[in-house]
Amino acid sequence: MERAVVQITLFGLLLALGTTLPNKDDWDIYSFHINSTVNSRYATTVITSRVANRMDVSKEIEFHVRIPKNAFISKFKMLIDGQEYDGVVKAKEQAKQQYAQAVSRGQSAGLVSSVGRTLEEFKTSVTVAAHKKVTFELTYEELLKRRLGKYELQIHAQPMQPVKDFKVDVYINENAGINFIEVKGGLSTNAMANAITKTHVDKQAWVYFYPTEDQQKTCDSCGDQGMNGDLVIVYDVNRDTSLGDIKRSAGYFVHHFAPSNLPRIPKNVVFIIDQSGSMHGRKITQTRIALIHILNDLAEDDHFGLITFDSDIFHWKRELVQANKENLNSAKTFARGITDRGATDINRAVLEGARMLNAHPREGSASILILLTDGDPTTGETNLERIHSNVRRVIADKFPLYCLGFGFDVNFEFLEKMSLQNNGVARRIYEDSDADLQLTGFYEEVATPLLTDVTMIYIGANNLTQTNFSLYYNGSEIVVAGQITDNEIETFTPQVIAVSTSKRVVFSETNTTVDSTGTMSDSHIQRVWAYLTVKQLLEKELQLSGPEKENVKNEALRLSLKYSFVTPLTSMVVTKPQGENTDVLHKPKEGERQTSGLPFGQPIGRLTPWTSLSGKGFSPASGSIPGPPVTRGQGFYTASGLLPGPPVAGGGMGTGYAIVPTYKPTIAATDGGMGTQDLIVATYEPTIAATDAPLYHRFLLKTVNQSLPLCFDVSGDVGLKLLHHPNREMSVNGELDSVAHGGFKRIVIHVKPDQHIEVDTAGITVRDGQRVTSHTGQDLLTIGSVTVIRRNKEIDVAAEDSRMVILVQEKDGEEFLWPVLRQRPSDTSVTGILALKPAVYEEVQQGK
Repeated sequence: MERAVVQITLFGLLLALGTTLPNKDDWDIYSFHINSTVNSRYATTVITSRVANRMDVSKEIEFHVRIPKNAFISKFKMLIDGQEYDGVVKAKEQAKQQYAQAVSRGQSAGLVSSVGRTLEEFKTSVTVAAHKKVTFELTYEELLKRRLGKYELQIHAQPMQPVKDFKVDVYINENAGINFIEVKGGLSTNAMANAITKTHVDKQAWVYFYPTEDQQKTCDSCGDQGMNGDLVIVYDVNRDTSLGDIKRSAGYFVHHFAPSNLPRIPKNVVFIIDQSGSMHGRKITQTRIALIHILNDLAEDDHFGLITFDSDIFHWKRELVQANKENLNSAKTFARGITDRGATDINRAVLEGARMLNAHPREGSASILILLTDGDPTTGETNLERIHSNVRRVIADKFPLYCLGFGFDVNFEFLEKMSLQNNGVARRIYEDSDADLQLTGFYEEVATPLLTDVTMIYIGANNLTQTNFSLYYNGSEIVVAGQITDNEIETFTPQVIAVSTSKRVVFSETNTTVDSTGTMSDSHIQRVWAYLTVKQLLEKELQLSGPEKENVKNEALRLSLKYSFVTPLTSMVVTKPQGENTDVLHKPKEGERQTSGLPFGQPIGRLTPWTSLSGKGFSPASGSIPGPPVTRGQGFYTASGLLPGPPVAGGGMGTGYAIVPTYKPTIAATDGGMGTQDLIVATYEPTIAATDAPLYHRFLLKTVNQSLPLCFDVSGDVGLKLLHHPNREMSVNGELDSVAHGGFKRIVIHVKPDQHIEVDTAGITVRDGQRVTSHTGQDLLTIGSVTVIRRNKEIDVAAEDSRMVILVQEKDGEEFLWPVLRQRPSDTSVTGILALKPAVYEEVQQGK
């Protein structure tokens, strides 16, 4: 018999290790079909999995798929023993009540979706009797978005075992005619290529993917667990300079507008690059590479500016200049010299970029402002609402602002709101080996403006989606949907007015055909309108406040319920046979991420819950690092899913959150600076002797090249050295509370011998010599080189090249503190629990 032996370089730490995978002998997925129909860029995909329990006892059968994050789930059902169980879409508050009722009956329930880079996960399970079968069926819908001259339909296949009857069927019908179609993705190469059949005839195309069981084991991304990869259908439709493709049915229309053969418009672009200390390492290196590549792509009639910022602003030149060879070479030299340092003054940097564009008006050109940052504002103006107001006032709808958020420490909702308020979009840049390609890829999307000030006009229509667009870019597409008044197609007249270079252009050809579909597609156009409307209402709700925000939210909720879309405002309650657990599916927001390296994840925000899975052996990743084993009677604490746990030691930048021992389940909401996110998780409560158990606080230590951490306990209400910076006379100490599984009751930041800052749940106290002041509001405090600001349940502490966030959490009515190191000091002499380096260990097999 084999047993695992763990060798570690850090003495005295306990390794919490365990995992499980489905046992393919327990149950058999005998059929797995993915059927996707694309009609005028709107894709409806149905995943059907048929599973048989081959055992002589009842087994828990899993259904686990990944879908594009741009999609809305609209239907889910299970068929067991002739009985159909349908998922029901409800308002999120109503679903929470049903969830709480399930918990009160002693059932377990949890979030069943999570986010990867482009995908979300759906996972549920049901108990199936011996030698019985179950059929799972999931339907999701999405409007394909045109980028760089093509649409992409992404289909992810991971059935968890080779399947005898595995099929992917894709049908595409485009009224404008299909210009080209290709099949890409990891499942289309090498051994899998001959499993694909592609047919294209004028307006229609078919793609079939029928791999054998042997092929499912031998491809690049295959193995004993079957396939795990993507099939990506890439295509575009025929284009001309006319009004575009308009389709209407049953009182609704959808208009796809993407004219080609237009002259490019010279652009004025200012790049605003964050060079604060948190950009240290690979991020700043990749930014330099991407920026140099982008500069090489500027046309000679473009004008550009370049700003870097930390707590100060650094200009390459103070005004925009032409993108000639001499200026580009100079700018590239400046880019190569960008180094990380200091704090983050986003407000001042964006205002300066806007000033440069405002000072450089050019007739017949298009202006663009691009911000790249990886953090929150930590110096200068740090009030997020005031920053939004300042930026909106200076830009004044004259040009779009695009915000690129690098990594997961950035407050993405802050950037998204700022972009939407200024006619732009926000995009997350993932910390990975291809981050420079992500940056250049985004720039390519906005590199070639073709039209400005685009206005879409529809006489005889109402309830329109967005109709005004500041810019139209080559390779993109504008989509508008609405209702035709009284269904009078004869009076329905579309028109587009825009500016091309310096000339006003009108698109309203009299020979443009408005396709009137038959009754078979009546609901299709209406669902496209509903999809677009809900998406845009959710964006609008983010920008508003007060009664107007509530009205927009209510309308988005009404439409989500009417069309059974699972959106951030709704949840799907997965109904099951009597006595089974209740699953509640939520639509994750951007900013929640999937744990890497683990098969099943849960959505997380900037405040990360942990979820225990009874009987699974460990917590499968609701946070950035797994929790300890769930083992009854061995002294391990199970992980709860309701509050972030202690700081992960050795976290450095991007530090995750750890575990909290289980207590009675409730329903909580957290706000990590990215908007309130509901967290609904319940676990069983193991028996722990209250009289004999010592008081422990548990910490996790990150590891090198391992997905599982080391954990260690600290006993009693003691004081701990969290961070010590000997070269700057700065140290941070924390005093643990005396509550079982609680946190810190007080954290003290020593700046100099006579200057220190005390943080507790009631507020912030500053001691400067003999002067003592107390603060409870959101004013920025500066003590020596340290700045402190409180935002709701976060206290942000910045000191030159380091940054710490102190989270204020609550359990059973008691508040406590958790410190998280967001930006690790570059000085290697820094010590303390938060500065511990990741441990190195290896697992070796040894005969028993």
